[in-house]
Amino acid sequence: MEGDIFGELGETSQVDSRLLQVFQKSLLQAQDILNQNRLLINEINQNHESRMPDNLSRNVGLIRELNSNIRRVVDLYADLSSSFNKSQEASSEGDSSGTLKSDGKVNQKRIRSS
Repeated sequence: MEGDIFGELGETSQVDSRLLQVFQKSLLQAQDILNQNRLLINEINQNHESRMPDNLSRNVGLIRELNSNIRRVVDLYADLSSSFNKSQEASSEGDSSGTLKSDGKVNQKRIRSS
């Protein structure tokens, strides 16, 4: 059985390869933004600890930038999730594990690994 699983994993189509590239690109973008956020948070903390009026007022803009970055990361993850779901739907359309009921609807069988 293990041979079948690894055999299926070894068959990578161009679509799968493209999908992996998109996932990798999106995850790298998210990681870059998260790294920026770490720097922003450090600067915000330093400004807060200094208690200098100019630094505290600068924090307003930094916090806005941080919030914007968080929204961008959420959007990236939402797009990734949507892309993954679409790829799963597309791959299950070609799956032979479904059977056609008399009413014309597909009855999906769940395949369990042992």
